[in-house]
Amino acid sequence: MRPMRLDMAGFTVFRDDTTVDFTDADFFALIGPTGSGKSTVLDAICFVLYGTVPRWGGTRGLANALAPSATEARVRLVFESGGARYVATRVVRRDGRGNVKTANAGLQLMPAGFDVTKLDTGLSPEDLGEVVAGTPAEMEQAVLEAVGLPYEQFTSCVVLPQGQFADFLHAKPATRQQILVNLLGLGVYEDVQKRATARAAQAEARLDAVDQLLAGLTGVDDAALVEADARVDRMTELAAAVTAAVPELAAARATAREAAATLTALDDELTVLTGVRAPGGVAEVALAVTAARAEAEAAATGVSLAEEREEKLRGELAGAGDESALRLLLRAYDDRDRLTGEAETVRATVTAANDEHAAAVAALAAARADAERAEAELEAAFRAHEEAKATDLAVSLRVHLHPGAACPVCTQPVAEVPAVPADSAVVAATAAGKAARAASKAAQAVVQQRDVAARDLERLLVQARARQEQLDARLAELAGQLSGAAEPAVLRRELAEHARLRRALEEAATAVRAGRDAARQARAGVDAAEERLRAAWRRFDTTRDGLARFGPPATDRDDVAVAWAALTGWAATEADRRRADRAGRAAVVGEAEAAADAVQRSIAGVFAAADVPVAEDPVHAATVAVERAGADRRRLRERREQAGTLREQRAGHEREAQVARALAGHLRANNFERWLLAEALDLLVDGASGILRELSGGQYELVHDKGEFFVVDHHDAGLRRGVRTLSGGETFQASLALALALSEQLAGMSTTAASLESIVLDEGFGTLDAATLDTVAATLENLAARGDRMVGVVTHVPALAERIPVRFEVRKDARSARVERTGR
Repeated sequence: MRPMRLDMAGFTVFRDDTTVDFTDADFFALIGPTGSGKSTVLDAICFVLYGTVPRWGGTRGLANALAPSATEARVRLVFESGGARYVATRVVRRDGRGNVKTANAGLQLMPAGFDVTKLDTGLSPEDLGEVVAGTPAEMEQAVLEAVGLPYEQFTSCVVLPQGQFADFLHAKPATRQQILVNLLGLGVYEDVQKRATARAAQAEARLDAVDQLLAGLTGVDDAALVEADARVDRMTELAAAVTAAVPELAAARATAREAAATLTALDDELTVLTGVRAPGGVAEVALAVTAARAEAEAAATGVSLAEEREEKLRGELAGAGDESALRLLLRAYDDRDRLTGEAETVRATVTAANDEHAAAVAALAAARADAERAEAELEAAFRAHEEAKATDLAVSLRVHLHPGAACPVCTQPVAEVPAVPADSAVVAATAAGKAARAASKAAQAVVQQRDVAARDLERLLVQARARQEQLDARLAELAGQLSGAAEPAVLRRELAEHARLRRALEEAATAVRAGRDAARQARAGVDAAEERLRAAWRRFDTTRDGLARFGPPATDRDDVAVAWAALTGWAATEADRRRADRAGRAAVVGEAEAAADAVQRSIAGVFAAADVPVAEDPVHAATVAVERAGADRRRLRERREQAGTLREQRAGHEREAQVARALAGHLRANNFERWLLAEALDLLVDGASGILRELSGGQYELVHDKGEFFVVDHHDAGLRRGVRTLSGGETFQASLALALALSEQLAGMSTTAASLESIVLDEGFGTLDAATLDTVAATLENLAARGDRMVGVVTHVPALAERIPVRFEVRKDARSARVERTGR
């Protein structure tokens, strides 16, 4: 398997679309800092082919494939294997519940000469070639057939995971043996041993089943066959005798059947003729029809008279005038009398309201005059209060004055100082002001009360005048309506006549309805009577039709009773004539049946002699007896043949059980598997030793002893050293030789046809010193120079990377890792 191109998107650290083009990269290195995603490139190759990677710890946890916060991961690999070019695709998605599942996986065989660069043009999957696998379930077998290696062998021969390169070299013998068992598929021999044990158990079970069947096959000897042949002969003779006697029996039975049929027909005719009877009440049916028709005619006449009276009353009522107009006039008279009284009351109310309103207006004017006087007195008291304050102030200034002194107000000399009053003028003025204020408030309250009363009276007066106007208008309207109208008494008499006519009309309508109901009932009675008459004739016709084969006499259709009497008389005469013939026909039937019984007894004797039960159909019974005897003989012969076949099968099952038990016994001791492992280890060490000599320039060879590996150093007199004493470079050379030999030998020793066209070593090489690193580099260069396969390494050591012609540099930022090809 040789990778050509790898595309990744959303896969672990490669969140963005990333392409690695391995075209012409026969010797390449994946370089970059630790943790940048170098090993992830190899993980993607393993994942797209097998759905898992070694670093996932053997689990198939698909969640490891998704980049952080990504919901989908896509990986596509174009590779060559066995001269053919394939493209493998695998897609995983996370659903809304957080579950990660494989959404798509497939493998396609690409057309010959397909240009890989066309993948960048957005080709559809149909353009990539023939579909080899279209579902995840089909991928495992398809990849195994295309690559030639299962997952465990692929990660040991093509992609060698990080940290596992030298595991096989340093493994303990038991561990190494188990690795070879897994890689070479030698567990198949344990499966063979288990299947051999199962086959032996199955063969023994079949042997027991055959023995049980043989035990049930008794009575199949030669004597039984002779007895079966003799019974077949006896049954054949019975069939011949019965065949000869049956025609005589058939003729006798036919004669008896014909005689019995004639007697039965005669009895049937007697039964029909004696059953002819006229139905009860047939004579009254026609009379009932006549009476019903007379009653219907009388009811129809009554309806006509009632309808004429109803129509006459309806005309009288229409000529009596319009009843609603009369009622409107009477209502107008009533309204006029009622509204006239109300109008007089309203007029009196308006007059009284006018007088009260005038008095209220006069009282309001007087109250407003009193309020104005009180307000004037309040203003005078206010002025007096101001004058009193001035007076008290002047009095207060007099205390300090004396004649001849300057006045503090006018600065004029005072000739004489007035006397100081005993009481304060302000106190007296304040008391007078309070009294005036109280009188003013009282006057205002009286004004407000009288104003409200005047307004209420004015509103009542307006309402009364409006009602008076309404009443006058309505009375004028009623006067116009009643102009020329009859007096109320006359109107009431006309309404009473209307009521009388209406009652009479309702009575006439009721009589019409009753008459119509009676007419309908009478008509129904006529229909019922006529239907009974028709039913009587139908019954008569049915009875007469049933006697048509006897030739009944003609019928008079005027009277059903007369017709029935004629038919019953004729039927009685015919029945008497047939009774006279019956005795002779019964005697003929007895004689024919006695002859048939005699032939039947003869046939029964033949069956009894052959020891076969007689049946109703002797020919069939004899035929069945012959067939049964022949079938018994055939079954006997088949059982004899079955017994012979079972004996042959028993011998075969016995041989199969012995062989399977022997094979299971040989494989149970694991000797065969140990021999195969020893041969495989010899071939592996021989191949690895040759590769190691080539890689080390003839210095080292690899040997093994009791499962342990040793290196022979020809530069040190053939010194034999344990592999754990090797230096880092020597360990790398020995491990690489083993890996190459293992990958080559697996193609020949494995059960699948592997195509080993590449090897990729995922080793960091960061722990090697300069000399060992130089040895490793030289070894890889020698391996690449052989030209038989692609060689790739994963390293973060610049000194090693610089010696490799093609380098894929892996860089990682906060979002995604990227791959860039450098070198030639």
